[in-house]
Amino acid sequence: MIKKDTITAIATASGTGAIAVIRLSGREAISITDKIFVSKKNKILSNQKAYTIHYGEIVDNKKIIDDVLISIFKSPHSYTGENSVEISCHGSVHIQQKILELLINKGARLAQAGEFTLRAFLNGKLDLSQAEAVADLIASSSEASHRIAVQQIRGGFSNDINKLREQLLNFISLIELELDFSDEDVEFADRSQLENLINKIENHVGKLIKSFKLGNVIKNGIPVAIIGEPNVGKSTLLNLLLNDDKAIVSDIAGTTRDAIEDVVAINGINFRFIDTAGIRETTDTIENLGIKRTYQKIENAEIVLLMLDAKDKKAKLKIDSIVEKTKDKKLILVVNKIDTIEQTTSFDKIEKLTPIYISAKYKNNTKQLIDALLDSVNYSSINKQDTIITNTRHYEALSNAQEAIFRVKDGLHTNISGDFLAQDIREIMKFLGEISGEITDNEVLGNIFKNFCIGK
Repeated sequence: MIKKDTITAIATASGTGAIAVIRLSGREAISITDKIFVSKKNKILSNQKAYTIHYGEIVDNKKIIDDVLISIFKSPHSYTGENSVEISCHGSVHIQQKILELLINKGARLAQAGEFTLRAFLNGKLDLSQAEAVADLIASSSEASHRIAVQQIRGGFSNDINKLREQLLNFISLIELELDFSDEDVEFADRSQLENLINKIENHVGKLIKSFKLGNVIKNGIPVAIIGEPNVGKSTLLNLLLNDDKAIVSDIAGTTRDAIEDVVAINGINFRFIDTAGIRETTDTIENLGIKRTYQKIENAEIVLLMLDAKDKKAKLKIDSIVEKTKDKKLILVVNKIDTIEQTTSFDKIEKLTPIYISAKYKNNTKQLIDALLDSVNYSSINKQDTIITNTRHYEALSNAQEAIFRVKDGLHTNISGDFLAQDIREIMKFLGEISGEITDNEVLGNIFKNFCIGK
């Protein structure tokens, strides 16, 4: 699949800016740039050292297009592993398009989405999981998603996977050696050692699979539904968390008729807070539609903030149905308006939940609520930089590997023949290899890189 032609694309965001960067990669990247570049010091780019920057002009038949800086990278020491050039020009859309047109006229072609990173993968500069992490890094919108992407780019995840594959490779080599001497009934692969290794791999793969739920919500923002009866202070709390008057606050019950949501980063994690219509019995058709959407938001949420009014003595009796609907969610009980009462003892331990007492109006005890939110997403695990899976393709490959692991364990317990055992071990290696790209095909690569931006 490695192509020998030279590709080019605008690497910076579309539109007008102070500067723009145009990239080239391929065997002729430097010589093609030489055809349209005139150095201020009469230098030929092809004769210059790698990792140097040169000032001059882009010209078209002696007509000056722009003053530019040219950065040179030479194979194999570049992002793609090929000769590469980056042209820094002024951000005019006309200038960008003109330079791109000149490069194409001189022998380059327009790069496809993700083709620079695809070439980096094909040339061995990145494995496939690292290449995918490049896209995640570009798309990261919080400190947590950034940290996970950087860790994966550095190869921590793929190194772990490759070590597991190497250990399995040793065993499958011994098992296949046994098959060559099947007539002599010899055993080269110690089955007890293999079982210990499989148990170790099962534990490691299981942890990675479990981390996907956390990784997925970190990547996309953790949905938090704020629910409760009308006038308990849900909209006030939303505005407090967002530090913005996003929702209308009123003493009139039923003001919020539809879900209102926005995203805010707390300690580097994106939370998507959703203010919902107050839950109550009503004959108002529109309000009932809003209440119906509230229950839909509960279904989609990872965390549910159930708000009670500190003055409501019957609040305990009203949450049974909510607790039932949130059994698979992280439920945080928030008692609001503590500024209106003298004591809070009557709310202690409702449905085994320890209430967090706040005043959204006066911003009292909000730190306790923030801490509870962070604890709900295993914030300490993120800070420890444990490997966290955010990619659906990786999750599917690990799940398939786990099924093959179960077959190997079952085979060891039932003492199946070596050829069947070897086949299941190969399956584990295959699925693990799909993560790093040791085993892949053109269709998979196409699906991955088509989602990249042009120029990367």
